Amino acid sequence: MPLVRSWVDSANTAECPFPLNNLPCGVFTASDGEKRCGVAIGDRIVDVSALEAAGLIVFHGGPLLDHPGWNRLMAAGPEVWSSLRAQLTELLEEGAARRSAVERHLVTLAGAQLHLPFQVVEYTDFYAGRHHALNVGTMFRGAENALPPNWLHIPIGYNGRASSVVVSGTDVRRPWGQLKGPDDVVPRFAPSQRFDIELEIGAVVGLPSKSGQPVTVAEADAMIFGYVLLNDWSARDIQAWEYQPLGPFQSKATATTISPWIVMKAALETFRVSTPAREVPLLPHLAEPGPLLYDIALEVGLTPEDAAETILSRTNYREMYYSAAQQLAHHTTAGSPMNTGDLLGSGTISGPLKENRGSLLELSWGGKEPLTLENGETRSFLHDNDIVTLRGVAKGDGYIIGFGDCTGRILPALADPYSRQG
Repeated sequence: MPLVRSWVDSANTAECPFPLNNLPCGVFTASDGEKRCGVAIGDRIVDVSALEAAGLIVFHGGPLLDHPGWNRLMAAGPEVWSSLRAQLTELLEEGAARRSAVERHLVTLAGAQLHLPFQVVEYTDFYAGRHHALNVGTMFRGAENALPPNWLHIPIGYNGRASSVVVSGTDVRRPWGQLKGPDDVVPRFAPSQRFDIELEIGAVVGLPSKSGQPVTVAEADAMIFGYVLLNDWSARDIQAWEYQPLGPFQSKATATTISPWIVMKAALETFRVSTPAREVPLLPHLAEPGPLLYDIALEVGLTPEDAAETILSRTNYREMYYSAAQQLAHHTTAGSPMNTGDLLGSGTISGPLKENRGSLLELSWGGKEPLTLENGETRSFLHDNDIVTLRGVAKGDGYIIGFGDCTGRILPALADPYSRQG
């Protein structure tokens, strides 16, 4: 698909992450101080809440964008999602008849305050990237036992904390927790010293499912509204002590950062690719009915305090072993209902080479191979005041589809985490 040209000139450049082909959904603070639903176009945000109030966008059955969040529209289903894109395209495309009516509802993107684009109802994180699982398993169990016996049969996951999902730009405080080194007789309570990132894509569930009713992989794909970049911050030293036998708990509860824009699934259709070839066939209920991954180029940047950024890793979402639709279908197999606003983390996205690894745990090989940054400093895990930025784009014919940066800065641990002062 070629670039669809807009009368917003900045949307027509090959480097713009928000062309008319994209139309990602977010929430921003308007000039009157209210939070509104907005869609990014070029270097602007179109206030779609205002467009709906002015009658420039109309949905059968009444307003869907008159509150600061996309959950109500997501729950309305794929026909409404398509209607939104069609109406916005008509209003924003080159030569649009109602351009003057829309122009008054544009705001500048630069400097705009952005918020979580939807209410996160539940959050599940998966362990579904084969390169990541092989790397981590090799570090801790040896190459011959790297993958758990079930790994090639089901997408492994755990239920996380929806309450700790934050929008890009939110500072993340270094957590305290129980730590126990290999030579320690008992654990100690201290700040994490092995705080890490995980490069992921998050799938945003639009349509709910019914309790007791599993969905097929194809049905699951139809339920997904769109995708965000996702950084699942991980305290590896807390995780090493707590994860047996039930897996991550406090090590993953500090924060999960997502990008401010939901890229609707429709914007990614031309970038679909198949999951990798399988050495062990999946059971029929998890088999892929068609291409369900996406060709999305990803990178991780780390910026130390008062220094230039270093690109730590470059990889691609197509490296995932299980797609979001397969993860969602698996989530429902025991009858668990999925809700509008559920968020599914893909799991760390790593590739086959060292420079493709999506976590510091892998990049530094558990701290044994520290990375050298552009300013000469080294990193095995995150230092205080480090800023981590995830980026992702799908590259089309003369345009790109972007998500907006997914960033977070590490604040020092509290001196006394139980103090109620300050």
